[in-house]
Amino acid sequence: MITKDTTIGEVVRTNPDKIDVLMDFGMGCVGCPASQAETIEQAAMVHGLDLDDLLEALNK
Repeated sequence: MITKDTTIGEVVRTNPDKIDVLMDFGMGCVGCPASQAETIEQAAMVHGLDLDDLLEALNK
């Protein structure tokens, strides 16, 4: 389960199929080294996204 505390790096490494979900939400920075330590919550905030919507999509 992906939570608000899961990092972008963890998602990319353990759930590569979810990269498309992140990209669909406008997170083109998934390959950026700086984003690897950023949590899903932090990324949602930076990108102005609804955290609950993002988590729901990632956990489908």
